[in-house]
Amino acid sequence: MARAVELGEAARGTTAPNPAVGCVIVKDEQIVGEGATAAGGRPHAEKAALDAAGAAAKGATLYTTLEPCAHDSERGPTCAAIIPEAGISEVVIACADPDPRTAGSGIEMLRAAGIDVRMGPNAAAARSLSGYLTRIMLGRPRVTLKLALSIDGKIALPSGESKWLTGEDARAHVHAERASADMILVGRGTYEADQPRLDVRLPGLEDKSPARALLSRTAEPLEGWTMLRSPTDIMALPVNDLLVEGGSGVATAFLAEDLVDRILIYRAPILIGEGQSSIGYIGLDKINDAHGRWRAVAGEALGIDRLEVYERLRDLDQEG
Repeated sequence: MARAVELGEAARGTTAPNPAVGCVIVKDEQIVGEGATAAGGRPHAEKAALDAAGAAAKGATLYTTLEPCAHDSERGPTCAAIIPEAGISEVVIACADPDPRTAGSGIEMLRAAGIDVRMGPNAAAARSLSGYLTRIMLGRPRVTLKLALSIDGKIALPSGESKWLTGEDARAHVHAERASADMILVGRGTYEADQPRLDVRLPGLEDKSPARALLSRTAEPLEGWTMLRSPTDIMALPVNDLLVEGGSGVATAFLAEDLVDRILIYRAPILIGEGQSSIGYIGLDKINDAHGRWRAVAGEALGIDRLEVYERLRDLDQEG
């Protein structure tokens, strides 16, 4: 399953609105086939792994990060149907699919075909599928907010100068995050000040540069950009993972609407003092109301800088 998660994670940012699934087929303790959801969403991971395994799939165990699909599609076969046809004897699934078109039906189809189905460890798989799961359960992409800050929480000098606040290692990490996103969003101020490319400039990952979006109530449409007039417009985006990079205004707007699920803070070892704050008023009037909303989930050194990762606590987390 760890290998299946690895395959799915590598496909993130290329499969939306389909999930980035990984699949591994094992026979006699040897991997005989593996695959991930292809760019654009088809073929599915299970189909790719079965094609790779060929006749060796008969009597084998299939590991997949998400419950095999059970609904018909003009774009390809139903995975819960082709798995029995290939002679698979056992299926291990990391995460159930909350999509109402499948939700349990995939497991039922497999069991009805005489296949032994087990639910496996899902924590790592749920993280790799987090964008898709968020979109199905909340009706919008999973939103990651990226902030580059000084020790005292400033994003720029009073003049607006902020280049470069963090070092090369932190910037490389940002590009890796971009490669896992379906779309990057900035505000009009960031666009006009920096004319950002918002691409991925890591060797071997240049082709994983995500789509670009601009948040502005008044800007004219830009060729090659998706225009959003309000943060809530993300509800209509056919993407799983949205990375919000640009500016205090955008960060404030998304936080005020409670649309941020994850925050990446790249903290530079510098003090700015008087300068531009990272976030404005987000609707909190009491300190007590700020508690219990976020949890720190990771932290690491990135060269001279430090990365802090926070996740939003929501009712669906507590429900499992």
